[in-house]
Amino acid sequence: MFKKLKALFGRFRKGKETIERIDAQQNVYVFTREDKAKAGFAAPTYTQSRHVELDRQLLADNRCVSIFPGAQENEQYKVLRTQILHYAREKGGNTIMITSAQPGEGKTLTAINLAFTFAKQFEQTVLLVDCDLRKQDIRKVLGFNNDKGLLDYLIDNEPLSDLMVWPGIDKLTLISGGRIVEESTELLGSSRMKDLVREMKTRYSDRFVFFDVPPVLAGADALAFAPLVDFIIIVVHAGTTTTNDVQKTLDLIPNEKVLGFVLNRHTIPSKSYSAKMQQH
Repeated sequence: MFKKLKALFGRFRKGKETIERIDAQQNVYVFTREDKAKAGFAAPTYTQSRHVELDRQLLADNRCVSIFPGAQENEQYKVLRTQILHYAREKGGNTIMITSAQPGEGKTLTAINLAFTFAKQFEQTVLLVDCDLRKQDIRKVLGFNNDKGLLDYLIDNEPLSDLMVWPGIDKLTLISGGRIVEESTELLGSSRMKDLVREMKTRYSDRFVFFDVPPVLAGADALAFAPLVDFIIIVVHAGTTTTNDVQKTLDLIPNEKVLGFVLNRHTIPSKSYSAKMQQH
């Protein structure tokens, strides 16, 4: 038995219309840094991390909605955040693997939007790590170039602090994959990777770490990595992911770690909030 997260996300309109729609939202007050400080939001400084500027238009085009304060989808991601925080505090754990059954089901976008949403919370910092070493879509979706990343730590012993990227969002840092390799399964299951995840778990007690991991049915990478994390979230695509694929996925990964499913890209009325936790 395990909990089931269910989020039905409306389709996000692309292009300039999106930014104009979001910026034109009425009665949306955006906290300043001074406001956050007064409320107890203590953002760390990232002087050792490389700073990259994110392009708002590209983020809108790629449906990174949770960075925009006025986006109606924010409420659904906040519901997911609340559910995850509650379960993580109840069970104990701060490392979360985001995966799917098959490619193209929205796992990377879900990982990015959840990381953005968690970074808005007052109590914790967030680290987003691209473990999809053969594709590395996080830097493509966010629009930054980084020739160094996780592989440089695993293979060349590069210091982790040299690989972190700060995207200009308080409390959020990123680690991309670096160069692309074919021996990804061996690297993700290596003792060095195990040591790294253990360090990420324990160094900062207030930090949540999200790992974007390849689809379970696309190869052995997810199977090699799953034992290292506390929780697993599976993204399924409405109308595309089959029940058979979901069952195959559950047969291959440790069910006791499955926090739930995120049902992605399903049209709902704009005023409906249907993210909820259910018993499976």
